[in-house]
Amino acid sequence: MTNPLLPGQLSGARALVTGSSRGIGAQTALYLAEAGASVAINYRNKASRAEKLVADIEAAGGSAMAIGADLTDPIGVTHMIAKIKDHWGGLDILVLNASGGMEAGMGEDYAMRLNRDAQVGLLSAALSIMESRSRVVFVTSHQAHFIRDVETMPEYLPVALSKRAGEDALRDMIEGMSAQGVDFVVVSGDMIEGTATATLLNRVNPGVIELRKEQVGKLYNVEEFAAEVASAIVDDIPPDHTRLVGDVSTFLPNN
Repeated sequence: MTNPLLPGQLSGARALVTGSSRGIGAQTALYLAEAGASVAINYRNKASRAEKLVADIEAAGGSAMAIGADLTDPIGVTHMIAKIKDHWGGLDILVLNASGGMEAGMGEDYAMRLNRDAQVGLLSAALSIMESRSRVVFVTSHQAHFIRDVETMPEYLPVALSKRAGEDALRDMIEGMSAQGVDFVVVSGDMIEGTATATLLNRVNPGVIELRKEQVGKLYNVEEFAAEVASAIVDDIPPDHTRLVGDVSTFLPNN
């Protein structure tokens, strides 16, 4: 997949991509770095992957740093934002990509703590160092975005409900963001082949990915969806915009 951003298009920009040691977050970070942005690679427990991504970006002439922080830990979030401020002075791009809720042993409320509470906490902290003309991108799924209208798989329901709650809570912050000159954009996609979530869903419900592919004809892969996320950072789009990636016909009324 070709980077949708042009070389130098983000020269001088400072970006934080959460959950970016692998998958969509990692690929988005690569696209941003190739376009000239300095990128903070956030991870919870995949330090070696994050550090390798930083090394790859730097080897290609880009700028990046890895920052370990569990987003459900306010102290860790505070330290991460402070490190970004100390190194770069501020932040221009925040990609809220990290999510979860299907992991074992994390507690029944983990999905809501991560997908709603932690998103609000991180954005609140990040806004203290974001300047006018900055942009926040929240990454979600159709299964979560449309959960009030269309049922999803039981295994994914806690994630879907919590991510929709997170989206709503972030939208409640739009007025404050707008007053500060910060844009807010949502990018929503179907199941993405090659992600940890898709792998977990297919493990507990074998064949679900192929079934979904048959229903919609095509599922985006990591590189393709990350390209949509990266494009949403630079495209001239209305405030409070939701970019629906791929076929959404099965989520609309009368389908």
